[in-house]
Amino acid sequence: MTAATGKKEKIIYRRPTSWKGAYTHYCPGCSHGVINKMICEVIDELGIQEKTIGVAPVGCSVLIYNYLDVDFVEAPHGRAPAVATGISRTRPDKVVFAYQGDGDLASIGTAEIIHAANRGENVAIVFINNAIYGMTGGQMAPTTLMEQVTTTTPYGRSAGNSGYPIRVSEMLATLTTPAYIERCSASGFKHLQTLKRALTKAFRNQLEGKGFSLVEVLATCPTNWGMAPLAAEKWLEEHMMPYFPLGKFKDFDGEAK
Repeated sequence: MTAATGKKEKIIYRRPTSWKGAYTHYCPGCSHGVINKMICEVIDELGIQEKTIGVAPVGCSVLIYNYLDVDFVEAPHGRAPAVATGISRTRPDKVVFAYQGDGDLASIGTAEIIHAANRGENVAIVFINNAIYGMTGGQMAPTTLMEQVTTTTPYGRSAGNSGYPIRVSEMLATLTTPAYIERCSASGFKHLQTLKRALTKAFRNQLEGKGFSLVEVLATCPTNWGMAPLAAEKWLEEHMMPYFPLGKFKDFDGEAK
């Protein structure tokens, strides 16, 4: 009941029960917090909180266990797909997902993600692409755009020195085995709705034993980009989306293995 109108207020949103409500360590404007909460919403809606096991490697995601009220295993840098594989194979009754950044998944853990996808491991991977190494100091990542300035490319990324940014979703979609691969964005309400559907599908695929699913999420890193949060969202849409187009790259709705 509100004092001003005397009318009963209607609750339109509740904090997910699988969200611990801890104070975040993420920088202002960082996309991680929004994505973390959205994963919690999906876990709640699918009713899988008690059977979910997350895997987080080194990076900005290293403290994700402070926020999600599910079991978690920490993995060495880049090795989350290997750890998730071990958990999924030994406990097939569990819902197993890994939460990885681009420096972690696309550089240090390249072998792990490619071979986990190629084997069709029954895990869900949430891949955060913010075009830079976050926690370790803003260095160039495999996804850093051409001419983008980082602490290790002060004059901008050049093809001659560093090659071109790797499109992970497109690369993994060339493999025969993955069940589902989609790239989404954490910028703007419209894109967040699509992201929620993609995360739900990836977790449901894991529940149904359909095999490997990966949701790539274009995200902002205002601190290491040297931008205000709103400017970072605009930069993502104007520069990242053209090079990393949104959409599904693989979607197999066949029978479970």
